[in-house]
Amino acid sequence: MTAATRTRELAHPERTEIRLEGVLHALSDPLRLRIVRELAGADHELACSHFALPVTKSTTTHHFRVLRESGVIRQAYRGTAKMSGLRGEDLDALFPGLLDSVLRAADAQAKRLGEP
Repeated sequence: MTAATRTRELAHPERTEIRLEGVLHALSDPLRLRIVRELAGADHELACSHFALPVTKSTTTHHFRVLRESGVIRQAYRGTAKMSGLRGEDLDALFPGLLDSVLRAADAQAKRLGEP
């Protein structure tokens, strides 16, 4: 493996360690839900720098950490970029339909409120 393809993995909960209350807590914050909606709309992992959140870098890092530690997203370094992707397969296996329901509700709310 070359240095360009080498990845540095971050700590993630195993599928069996993911808890419903942790997932619901992670999804309860509007900025974290916004991140999840963007990831759900992408067909590939996104770099943390892709997200234009109206908070400081340290607060953005906190939100991504909550999502990762709850098992909602998986993150890995690709070179200098920290890439994020949804753990949709894991969440669907543990809580069938939960993520889809939350995303549909969030999309309906955004449309109702005129938000992106």
